[in-house]
Amino acid sequence: MALRCLGVLINKELSGGIARRLISTTASRSNFLKESPNAFLNKNLLNRYTRLKYDPKLVQATYVWIDGTGENVRLKDRVLNKIPEKPEDCPDWQYDGSSTYQAQGGNSDIAIVPRALYKDPFKVGEHDVIVLCDTYKPDGSPCETNHRAAMQSAYEKTKDVEPWFGLEQEYTFLDVDGRPLGWPVNGFPGPQGPYYCAAGAEKVVGRDIVEAHALACLYAGVDFAGTNAEVMPAQWEYQIGPSLGMKAADDLWVSRYILWRIAEEFGVVVTFDPKPMEGNWNGAGGHTNFSTAPMREEGGIKAVEEAIIKLSKEHPKHIKAYDPRGGKDNERRLLGRLETSSIDKFTWGVADRSCSVRIPRGVAKAQKGYLEDRRPSSNMDPYSVCNAILTTCLVD
Repeated sequence: MALRCLGVLINKELSGGIARRLISTTASRSNFLKESPNAFLNKNLLNRYTRLKYDPKLVQATYVWIDGTGENVRLKDRVLNKIPEKPEDCPDWQYDGSSTYQAQGGNSDIAIVPRALYKDPFKVGEHDVIVLCDTYKPDGSPCETNHRAAMQSAYEKTKDVEPWFGLEQEYTFLDVDGRPLGWPVNGFPGPQGPYYCAAGAEKVVGRDIVEAHALACLYAGVDFAGTNAEVMPAQWEYQIGPSLGMKAADDLWVSRYILWRIAEEFGVVVTFDPKPMEGNWNGAGGHTNFSTAPMREEGGIKAVEEAIIKLSKEHPKHIKAYDPRGGKDNERRLLGRLETSSIDKFTWGVADRSCSVRIPRGVAKAQKGYLEDRRPSSNMDPYSVCNAILTTCLVD
């Protein structure tokens, strides 16, 4: 009798609430990524070609560089006849700058110079590499969006104090229609609160991409430190470093490229826009952690505070350097609320996420460590940000 009653209850539930929820879920999923051609390509077809064997002396090298937007990358492949062990083993190359917002058609060759090597998680060869490059005009001067050259110069002047950077990259998944992934087509999800560092299908979307990205970065040689779901649904964060000198900034650009490539395979869009949704939704930042050898020594809190005082005197300079539009993007994000400081005023404090610069509580307790600059936007150029910090705190 008990089993019979249970069967009746199950039948009623299936014909009622559960069935309605299943229909509702199916209906909403019918629109999920329906306009994304990459989501419907059969990825298994590629496997027949990745099993093909070719001369192991040949290396596929994917050259990656920053284009004229200052926030996107371009890439092209070439086959090398020897295994590169350092960037200098890869030949300089060029590309058509008139197609990347960097040159006119009459004199459009832009030079790319290899600066860092990474193992390629997308190619099958054991020695295939990603070659991170910076860009130069025909007269040999750096392109306007080549901020790496300036950071390299600043680092050479300050490397005796061993500057470390740790970078926090927030980003958002979108459907190809520009709507955050998994958000209702004709409405909004519930208010922020349950999504940060969450688990569960009703709170989290896109974890497959996030975990694939972490594995690919670790394989590539990126100093990948961790990841978490963020405050706004469909928004995530990962961390790079801490790393000495140029490494963290190089790693961030390569990790962005890897994330774009993996999301491309899933048919999902990744945006680093610092305010992808207007209203009472958190923006996305590129919080930058900075430390020097004196800061890491006993009593280093004094060096931390001295650096913060220097930063406080150069607030406009840093706002201009902290997004690719000279501060215009951060005008939408740094509102003095939603875990941000005001763009117009420099503030700092201990464990205060509404400040321009935060001293983490653990640093204050240990009286040594690092500072966190919370002003950089998620689409910042890490070379520009790190160069500004180096020049303000250590050079000027």
